[in-house]
Amino acid sequence: MKYPLEQLTDTEFENHVALICSEILGIGTVIFTDGKDGGRDAKFYGKANTFPSKSKPWDGKIVIQAKHTDKINASCSDSPFQTILKNSVLPAINKLKTDKKIEYYLLFTNRKLSGIQDAKIEDVFEENTGIENRLIGLETIELWLKQYPSIAKALNLNKLLLPLSFDENDLKEIINSFSKIDKKKGDLPKIPKRDIEKKNEINNLSKEYFNNVIKKNLIYLDQIRNFLMDPINWEYLNKYENTIDDINEEIIVHRGEFDKFDLIFNYLYKFIIENNTELKSNRSLVRLFLHYMYYNCDIGINE
Repeated sequence: MKYPLEQLTDTEFENHVALICSEILGIGTVIFTDGKDGGRDAKFYGKANTFPSKSKPWDGKIVIQAKHTDKINASCSDSPFQTILKNSVLPAINKLKTDKKIEYYLLFTNRKLSGIQDAKIEDVFEENTGIENRLIGLETIELWLKQYPSIAKALNLNKLLLPLSFDENDLKEIINSFSKIDKKKGDLPKIPKRDIEKKNEINNLSKEYFNNVIKKNLIYLDQIRNFLMDPINWEYLNKYENTIDDINEEIIVHRGEFDKFDLIFNYLYKFIIENNTELKSNRSLVRLFLHYMYYNCDIGINE
């Protein structure tokens, strides 16, 4: 399983790296607070558990740093990363060396790393600092996540998978088509009557979210239903049914990883908008359709 680590914040990625180091180095890994880090996000002093190997583990002052990127498919050969190495990483290592606070250096990044680039960067480090080092790229991080699944669980990385596991393009087409008709306020929805308070309780949807976000959209839900039920829109109805099947299955599989259903709405909304910039002008309709799915009992547990 591959997690979209580019969606983590810098702090979340640093915590991720610290947990990995607790496994491969030891529980003595110390992580530093946010702010100026002096070229180190964490440290480990002593004999490592298994790194770089069980037979010859590092033993000494190990400095750990994390360089996160939010770019998809970023590579260690990209010029921005090379600039980081030259202007930030190498000077920091030499400063730590002068202060006698480093003997080994571990640099983690969620960028792709080829064997050729890895060798080149290690040579640059050794030539300019004389410190034994390792660059850990995306491929190795993914391998360790498989080897130590408790890390993914501790950081709740599965939350990153929910909004990426369905094809939102069908929903985009439906919303774009619906946006062309006049949106008129109606009465409270006739679709079908239900104990919505019970449904909210079962799904752990907060009263605040329902009353302040969903409730104001109820007057438009019948219009969505009429749009989907119109025989001329049978193709959109088919796309809608496929979409709700995909979303609902993912919600069921990953439900235990989200405290409130509010968070599920939030992740679905952000994913759809971020991956379909043309929908930004129809942001309210994205929420409207998600709320229709819920109220119409197409997603979530039904009462």
